[in-house]
Amino acid sequence: MEEIKVYKTKDLVLKVNPVYDPAKLDLDEWEGFLDILCGDREYQKEAIKNAIIYLAGGRYSKIEDLIEENYNKNAELKNRYSTIEEYKKHIQLPGKLSANIDLATGTGKSYVIYGIAQIMLGLGLVDKVLVLTPSLTIEAGLTEKFESLSGNSRLIKAIPENAKYKNPRIVNANVTVKNGDICIENIHAVYERTGSSIEDSFKGIGERVLVLNDEAHHIFNKVKGRNEEAKSIKKWKEFLLSPDYNFKYILGFTGTAYIENEYFNDVIYRYSLREAIEDRMVKNIEYVQKDDSINKNEKFQKIHINHQENKDKYPRIKPLTILVTKDISSAKNLRDDLIDFLVEKEELSREEIEKKVLIVTSANEHRANIPKLKTVDDKNDPTEWIVSVSMLTEGWDVKNVFQIVPWEDRAFNSKLLIAQVLGRGLRIPPEYQTPQPRVTVFNHDAWSRNIKGLVDEILEVETRIYSEVILEGDRAKYNFEVYNLDYTKEEIEVAHKRDKEIYNYSRIEKEGIKLESQVEVVDKETVYESIAGSTHREKNYAIEYNTWTVEEVLDKIYEEFSIRDWEGRVLQLGEDQYTKNNLPPRERIKKIIIDSMRRVGIKGDRLVEKNANKIFQAFSTLLRKKGKTVITQLKVKDPIKISTKDIQKESIGIGNLKRDYSIFYTNNWENEIKDAEQKQLVKQLLEDETLPRYALKEQNEFLFKTPVNLVFTNKEPERKFVEGLCKKEVAEKISAWLKSRDRGFYSIEYTWRKGRHQKPNSRFNPDFFIKIKQDDIDYFIVVEIKSDGDDSDENKAKYKYAKEHFERLNKLLEEKEIKQKYVFHFLSPSSYTEFFEYLKDNRLIKGKFRSELENLLSGNEIENN
Repeated sequence: MEEIKVYKTKDLVLKVNPVYDPAKLDLDEWEGFLDILCGDREYQKEAIKNAIIYLAGGRYSKIEDLIEENYNKNAELKNRYSTIEEYKKHIQLPGKLSANIDLATGTGKSYVIYGIAQIMLGLGLVDKVLVLTPSLTIEAGLTEKFESLSGNSRLIKAIPENAKYKNPRIVNANVTVKNGDICIENIHAVYERTGSSIEDSFKGIGERVLVLNDEAHHIFNKVKGRNEEAKSIKKWKEFLLSPDYNFKYILGFTGTAYIENEYFNDVIYRYSLREAIEDRMVKNIEYVQKDDSINKNEKFQKIHINHQENKDKYPRIKPLTILVTKDISSAKNLRDDLIDFLVEKEELSREEIEKKVLIVTSANEHRANIPKLKTVDDKNDPTEWIVSVSMLTEGWDVKNVFQIVPWEDRAFNSKLLIAQVLGRGLRIPPEYQTPQPRVTVFNHDAWSRNIKGLVDEILEVETRIYSEVILEGDRAKYNFEVYNLDYTKEEIEVAHKRDKEIYNYSRIEKEGIKLESQVEVVDKETVYESIAGSTHREKNYAIEYNTWTVEEVLDKIYEEFSIRDWEGRVLQLGEDQYTKNNLPPRERIKKIIIDSMRRVGIKGDRLVEKNANKIFQAFSTLLRKKGKTVITQLKVKDPIKISTKDIQKESIGIGNLKRDYSIFYTNNWENEIKDAEQKQLVKQLLEDETLPRYALKEQNEFLFKTPVNLVFTNKEPERKFVEGLCKKEVAEKISAWLKSRDRGFYSIEYTWRKGRHQKPNSRFNPDFFIKIKQDDIDYFIVVEIKSDGDDSDENKAKYKYAKEHFERLNKLLEEKEIKQKYVFHFLSPSSYTEFFEYLKDNRLIKGKFRSELENLLSGNEIENN
């Protein structure tokens, strides 16, 4: 195995030497105080002790001393910085006894800050403590907690008798800060010209002041915005380094110790998100690994279902969902879209829904909403949904968040932002301490790799594994024979007719509008991965499509007819011609729509939105001028018989299993794989916990009706299709199936134009052959799988030539009385549900099915006179 080099975050933490001179520092006498302050949260005690030893143990006078001690012992630091001089160039607060403490959000950071402040005052090492925060919200929260702790009689009694300062006053910069005080202020107050005592209270005495910075990542990351708060945060580091104050003791605290994706280089203690989850100090996090939502409406439906399930699961509280955007404008748009969706979904008035959705941004119009965060956990508060900008999500001591939705990639595209967003939902409500509750992060599945980067590193192996045909045993019965054609051909160019003023819809009236097969309610799957234990959960959602009745479609068509500027143009149906002043009869258009629906097996009188749009497009289409098309004239020879028994071996490199490839195998794989080395390799793969969950897919041998021992798929569209073939209700309808080889089994010739160049004699091998026996005829459904929307010129050519190929083949087989029939389809994941539904009830073999991709590849053509 070849290891990929990754910096493990824990290896970048600077180790404080635990050995100190007891004549200078006696930490043992503070044990009782720490026991009461921290309870059984041992990591809080460790963080406090580590900080005190660093600041007060006498071994270090500045951060550079600690770095030199660690650099010579830690190979990872040497890998990150080639020389110690380079390391020192990257120190954020040089020449100070400074450092950062990394505590996962929701693990009680405020207790650690208070403990360090009280002990440093008690030791007499400093006379005052200045706690700086990035916002008024965080300042208010910390002040409330500190006042509660400083008034705790048990804590006061546990402070050693010889402590210099006991029971500190908790103040802000509106008053003069006296010796023994803890001053909590937001960074904006530091730059107030009036009403702030910061300058009077701290100037010139910085060596006797301990500065503690909450949410310290703000000091070192770029800050956006021009308001006063943003301007002050930009000056924060400047204040800490100011010679006017000459601060010596400076600690930072954060749950997101990143400068974008780089971990801080001065962390002296880390209690990671992973540790906090495993110790059950915070909620477990599950995030989306795979999701098949194709639009905003489907995503909203899934989020709403999750929200309702949380309300059912946690009835003693009021669960909240937070949606996080990249900026204020996006937050406003998302709030409006969410309200529109909820009004329709919950069938309540807009006024009632607006009370449920709280938007929190720095915009003046939303400032009044920030104080409302204090009460959103209350059951009598109507808020259920919070829309927020990512940079403003700190300082909420909210415990009832059970779903977080990062709406765009830019709200979730760095380790800093990921950790911030995840941190919003970590706190556990007291009503549901056990079993450990779970917060769901409904991210876009394309971003899951970023989250995974916070969790695990992976190892990669490059060995080859083989798929072979089975010639004996029970599954050998799934071998079958198919026919191909051999012919000579001649290519000619045919010019299209030019545009004219009469638009002839007679062909549409005769052949119908090319709609797609549809279902109105569809099961859509989302796969979640949890950080604790790396477990997976597959969840199906019943997603409702928006639908139109035929009458509603007709209303819209005739509205368009009446308002459109026809410019003297004529719409022709058969012998009849119509104009704006002489519209076609409504019943005639209705019949075209109904006939088109029945051709693709649509029952009833409702159309899903995409089919309604196809009808609208058909009736608003004006012919565009077209050039020439290359067609092939063929001379067909006799059909050629091909057997799956002759199929060649196929192999993939094991490394591909980390890159979206999958292996499908059965529970009986040990008997179906004959080669001893290959058998051992599969055994090793099954035991390899570093492989993604999609890499290995075990199937029931009685439902895996294919004549090869292993099936390889590349990327999700192929994988999902094979999973569909193996479902019980589908497998029962199938006699056998084969995922064809990329070359050598069954090829079809086609010609296409790439730019200016004609590319004749190209070949492709369809991906799947599915055998269905019905009424003594062997039907073969031949499928080419592509991604949604892949309507390239090459695919258009493949589709055209393959359709013509199988039409010829079917005609020839019928003439020769060979009882086989071929049905060819181009298919993408957006049509899988309809494909398998039509397969199960035989609409597929009757030619009723048409996929979304096929409509893109062919389009609705209108004759033009």
